[in-house]
Amino acid sequence: MGICGSVMSREIHDAEDGNENVLFLQGNNVSNGALALCSLYSKQGSKGLNQDAAILHQGYGVEDGALCGVFDGHGKNGHVVSKLVCNHLPSLLLTPKSSLSKINAAVADDDSLQNHMDGIDDESMSSKSFHIWKEACISAFKVMDKEIKLQENLDCSCSGTTAVVAIRQGEDLVIANLGDSRAVLGMMTKNGVTAFQLTRDLKPGLPCEAERIKNCNGRVAALKQEPHIQRVWQPHDDTPGLAMSRAFGDFVLKDHGIIAIPEVYYHRLTSDDQFIILATDGVWDVLNNDQVAAIVWAAESEQAAAKVVEAATTAWRKKYPTAKVDDCSVVCLFLQKK
Repeated sequence: MGICGSVMSREIHDAEDGNENVLFLQGNNVSNGALALCSLYSKQGSKGLNQDAAILHQGYGVEDGALCGVFDGHGKNGHVVSKLVCNHLPSLLLTPKSSLSKINAAVADDDSLQNHMDGIDDESMSSKSFHIWKEACISAFKVMDKEIKLQENLDCSCSGTTAVVAIRQGEDLVIANLGDSRAVLGMMTKNGVTAFQLTRDLKPGLPCEAERIKNCNGRVAALKQEPHIQRVWQPHDDTPGLAMSRAFGDFVLKDHGIIAIPEVYYHRLTSDDQFIILATDGVWDVLNNDQVAAIVWAAESEQAAAKVVEAATTAWRKKYPTAKVDDCSVVCLFLQKK
């Protein structure tokens, strides 16, 4: 039922449900050392089709750069939307980034500005790089949402997907988040490896998200049988009950507060940073950040680290024995050899 991408062997090992839910791409500029430092794994739950998708692209953008992402589909056609985003978003991210970089390079080449540029410190350059990536992320996410809407014979009025993407370019780490999948950084501290959450779960229960939705005449309310889960509804119709505040697709709610604009974060990597974990909410619903980080760090190899999914599946059966297990997907990118 699961899929494990072992980049050491440069193969995708598929099981009963095939390997269509994970995508591993390798550029020509990837060092052999970097190939062993990542893994991805997706496992179908008990709700039906696996609506998750995951990607790991080594050699993305620059030498030994990387992009990883997880996408959690929902609704009737959620499995189609998540795979569509998984396949197309990475190339869309590079397009505006490249254009913005060329503009900045042209400005920097001006003799009157070059001397000034030479005096800019690393922190300022990191800030400038983040600004370029942030604009690229926002632009690419908007274009991706439009492309989904324009798909023929694909009804996404009440179907969509979350997305959390991490982009490593040298020591720069940029994370773009849409919905309630999550990115976590494993950092070495005096107490061992500690989890640091890089994103926040964008759900209707967040006060700022609820306010935006209500200002657009959307409704935020929980079902009686699920009082702990806030959902988004149309103004005068008890549909669709979306449990996140941002997503690709879900066009019936796009005029009522659901947006496809990501929150974008930046982190300057240090020697204490050990790994990045991206996972869909099927994992975070039953395991906390520290538990997941501990499982990844204790794995016998980097290639096996993403099998934290198996621990999540076991936790689902213990914590919610009568509930259907959610799809679970994880991508692990190690920043240095263990």
